[in-house]
Amino acid sequence: MDIKLNNLNKTIIKCKKCPRLVKFIKKVSTEKRKQNIDEIYWGKPVPGFGNFKSKLAIIGLAPAAHGGTRTGRAFTGDRSGDFLFKCLHEVGISNSPISKDINDNLNLKSTYITNILKCVPPEDKPLSDEISNCSNFFNKEISSLKKLKVIVPLGKVAFDNCIKQYKQKFSIKKKFIFKHGKTYLLPNGLIILSSYHPSPRNVNTKLISYKMMVNLFKKAKKLAKF
Repeated sequence: MDIKLNNLNKTIIKCKKCPRLVKFIKKVSTEKRKQNIDEIYWGKPVPGFGNFKSKLAIIGLAPAAHGGTRTGRAFTGDRSGDFLFKCLHEVGISNSPISKDINDNLNLKSTYITNILKCVPPEDKPLSDEISNCSNFFNKEISSLKKLKVIVPLGKVAFDNCIKQYKQKFSIKKKFIFKHGKTYLLPNGLIILSSYHPSPRNVNTKLISYKMMVNLFKKAKKLAKF
């Protein structure tokens, strides 16, 4: 990771701009979940991870209460992450099909993973001002990835908020429809490749399958050319 991105992540970790989220993180990290009762929770905003030379960025909405908020790394330690990394390993993006904690030696090939919101919101429903507060961090992350070619937002909410950032940046009036596997070319040359979120609910209801997700990331690698 380069110095600029490393310093940004340090700033993200120290952020306390949203009192409601700070309070909720403290509650989650103190009360904990039964199966994690003996663990020390990360309990801070969760920065992105990966190489600053990444050509692909995978974007979630926010860290999970007992996933990233517990482990300190996005999509790490929760069922959505379990499914995601199994798929990423299958296509050669991750060196491991398992993502448990920040010290598990997991590495990504030319890929950066982050969330639009760096803190978990109550009921996974962020307020507009909270997303606005975090948008500066998200924009700086993306602009720090100089070789970035493809962005994969996971889920409609992440997709909508990601598109919103670029609509504001480029004054785009075009309508973007969320559809799994749909690609959009942005004015700066970046490609948005939308995907269903790998949540247990979506997997169990067969909205998303292992094969669908693997095929989507094969497409992402091809578009990003790595």
